[in-house]
Amino acid sequence: MTEILLIQPPLSDFYLTAGRTSPYGLAVLAGALRREGYKVDIVDALATNRRAAIPPPPEVAAAAALYGPPDRSPFGLFSGFFHFGESPAAVAARAARSGARLVGISSLFTAYAGEALEVARAVRERMPGAAIVLGGHHATALPGEVLSCPAVDFVLRGEAEESLPRLARALFGGTAPEGIPGLCRRGPGGAPVIAPPAAVETSRIPAPARDLLPPPAGRGRGRAVVAAGRGCPLRCSYCCVNAEAGVPWRLRPVAQVLDEIEAAVQAHGARFIDFEDENLALDRRWFRRLLAGLRARLGGRGIELRAMNGLFPPSLDAALVADMAAAGFRTLNLALATTDAAQLARFRRPDVAAAFDCALGAAEAAGLTAVGYLLAGAPGQDPEVSLDDLLWLAPRRVLAAVSVFYPAPGSADWALCRDRGLLPASWGALRATALPIAEATTRLQAVTLLRLARLLNFAKRLCDLGLGLPAARVRDAEALPAEDRTAAGLRLLSWFFAEARLYGLSPSGAVWEHPIDRGLARRFRDGLLARGVRGVASTAPSAFPAPGGRFSP
Repeated sequence: MTEILLIQPPLSDFYLTAGRTSPYGLAVLAGALRREGYKVDIVDALATNRRAAIPPPPEVAAAAALYGPPDRSPFGLFSGFFHFGESPAAVAARAARSGARLVGISSLFTAYAGEALEVARAVRERMPGAAIVLGGHHATALPGEVLSCPAVDFVLRGEAEESLPRLARALFGGTAPEGIPGLCRRGPGGAPVIAPPAAVETSRIPAPARDLLPPPAGRGRGRAVVAAGRGCPLRCSYCCVNAEAGVPWRLRPVAQVLDEIEAAVQAHGARFIDFEDENLALDRRWFRRLLAGLRARLGGRGIELRAMNGLFPPSLDAALVADMAAAGFRTLNLALATTDAAQLARFRRPDVAAAFDCALGAAEAAGLTAVGYLLAGAPGQDPEVSLDDLLWLAPRRVLAAVSVFYPAPGSADWALCRDRGLLPASWGALRATALPIAEATTRLQAVTLLRLARLLNFAKRLCDLGLGLPAARVRDAEALPAEDRTAAGLRLLSWFFAEARLYGLSPSGAVWEHPIDRGLARRFRDGLLARGVRGVASTAPSAFPAPGGRFSP
């Protein structure tokens, strides 16, 4: 009989990156509960291929209108809004069958907090005698709002590897849960009693109970997530887990991380390990010990390593990148944010452009590809600046990844948006896909930047394929080959070079014009003509325009 059940709720959005939804945090909590002798299980509502189209809620309607219908072109974004995973009722039915006395529900992202509370209400209806506790970043940042839901008994703020077992011990023993770090509850008269976030000594973090994770439907075979540290020493304004968040930055013991990875590979067949840490290389001695251990334990097995949240470029050098390649890294994911000095000051982030270029050079020397992450649409962020960031990446050997800003509760930018009246009225609007802060950068400009990033990456792919970039060509009535995405994209790209317009392509071959900011599009086209484009994987130099202002075919 299960005593404690941990739940990852379903979610609704335009898309889901299935490979990044494994409930790693719940697995670590399950390991902590097992260590204390409790019988625990996990219900992962996202471990399924179920996807149901639903009407876009009002808070994302403006963005949905800009995304448009399904688009087979290389410049397409999202089409349709979906519920991913099991329904709250189905999750509650599984919870009731478990017989658990304590149910923990993950509430990580504020945009999906509504789904977490729906699950809590459904579980309460099916299991009126169970205690229900919510944790995760959203619950940590806004515990009072979470406790306003009658279905929720407790909130655990911060890290719960020690506080959750203590809560279980008190509840199962019939004693009042007092003095538990991070525990929030209702006090006399129903007013919330809020505790500061809890932190755990890293040597006390248990190995995740990966055997409780269901088969990774849609997530790709053999993937495993690892967090090598907690917190962050930086003070970036948009981040909610940095040095000002109340939880200190610290790294786990190298041997502990190595043991966890080796167990994921040997016992659970992991072939792809994704570190969730931007600061993985910040302590270079620690990181070199980790890389040496990985080579010693996993060398020759073909295990791929990644850090998909993006590494801090100044933490890398050529020798370290070479060691990363030898250990199993094949791609460097690099956090750039922006190259603009004024915006960097607003972000409270150092200028990493020179370090970024050094990391790209080291990646090329080591045979690695690279991805550069940009942030656009933040309060006060000029869209022309974001366009310049894209153009800065164009002639470099790197894929461009643009993230649209959204205010994260607990961050400095959350407070800024609140004080300036920019916060959306609904939790569901606090997601990048909703294009939530339409201030200095409008929603039309934000979606234009997203499409131009897709265009740039398609141009880089053409360079890698050795196809070259097409000459400008005014749109004609000739049908596009919808079944051949690359050929169709070449034609659409040639139209863009001639007209600074972006077109979509339906599965049947119909063409329509995307709504974009024409001024941004024209400046981007002209910038590409001036700077050229370089591929991501090839060693060939940038493709520069031929005389007369046209790209060579």
